[in-house]
Amino acid sequence: MIEIPRPVGLKNAYDVVVIGAGPAGSRCAKLIADRGLSVAVFEKRAEIGSPKRCAEGIGVKALQRMGYNGNERFVAQYIDGFYLYAPNGKEFVMDYGSPQGCVVERKVFDKFLAYDAAKAGAKVFTKIEVVDLLKDNGAISGVVIKYGEDVFEVKARVVVSAEGIEGKMARKAGIDNTNKLINVDSGYQYEMANLKLKDANKLYFYLGNEIAPRGYIWIFPKGDHVANVGIGIGGGAGVKRKAKEYLDSWIENHPEIFADASVIEENAGGIPVGGLLKDMVRDGFVVIGDAAHTVNPIHGGGMDEGTRAGEIAAEVICECLNREDVSHDALAKFNELWWKERGEKLRRIEKLRQVIERMSDDDLNFLADELTVQDIIDFAGGKNLRKLAKILLRRPKLIKLATILR
Repeated sequence: MIEIPRPVGLKNAYDVVVIGAGPAGSRCAKLIADRGLSVAVFEKRAEIGSPKRCAEGIGVKALQRMGYNGNERFVAQYIDGFYLYAPNGKEFVMDYGSPQGCVVERKVFDKFLAYDAAKAGAKVFTKIEVVDLLKDNGAISGVVIKYGEDVFEVKARVVVSAEGIEGKMARKAGIDNTNKLINVDSGYQYEMANLKLKDANKLYFYLGNEIAPRGYIWIFPKGDHVANVGIGIGGGAGVKRKAKEYLDSWIENHPEIFADASVIEENAGGIPVGGLLKDMVRDGFVVIGDAAHTVNPIHGGGMDEGTRAGEIAAEVICECLNREDVSHDALAKFNELWWKERGEKLRRIEKLRQVIERMSDDDLNFLADELTVQDIIDFAGGKNLRKLAKILLRRPKLIKLATILR
């Protein structure tokens, strides 16, 4: 019998298998490996972090929570504030006076997280696709992987799905993470060089149904003349073109920024902006990150939320493995902790998104005249939404929207 060559270092069984080496998966794997448990991470791409499907922004506090000081080489640009533009051009400016966030290079940042997982003892594999789950009396007991043309079975006491928006294995485990179209934005982004920005230390957001229906356009600087320039739009009525076409048109109408700019990279993908799951576990199985829709619904950022979910999941999984109980009921502590620490806040923010995307440009301009920069910051963080509801009640046609915020 001819023995099929196995991936270098692959064992037949691990305590935990993590599907996906994005921020959520690698962070979860590291913290589990820190406890001395055996972990395998399977990434289907040949290179972790590439291609990127992200504007690459993350808060300084999030990096610090993960043990970074912000001086790592994955940091492309520090961010100390933002510009926000209403459809009529009204400008909101926030200057924090010091860096509160940064734009990272995902191709480097994701690798740093994978390096950390490997250093902690996790075994990271690339170019391996998980194609199916193993089951034992209904409980998830491992995965089936494809390496080249060869297929192998790998046993695991717990399997973690951090697959990203596709989330196929979560569905195979019996978790319905199929999202409604209204909760998935279409995104398109260029990385561009030789732009002219008035302040490379700030993010830029542009609202308006004419330029980005049910979404927004962004500029995230990665240096004094380099930036990610992208768009996220919703589907449905009022969307007449593809995301790329809206973005191209907007760029053409802003020669003061882009007249001499060049495109260095193009990316596209779906962005989950809602559809939070009540139950993210099954016997021997947990789903986290984009696969569980744990993304900030108002701006679509997933790195911070994904790694937070990975941290909570790691804590619960280690407790369950130590008790030798990885049943649904035992792992359900993850649902409880995540909803308490993150879910309730994200649900409030999801309501805010549902309100904003139903507003016309005229409504958005009305709102812009009523708000301060601090209001915008509070609302985006799911705070003080009663104030927003009171403002909406001043305009009869927005009364129904105000009820969403209850």
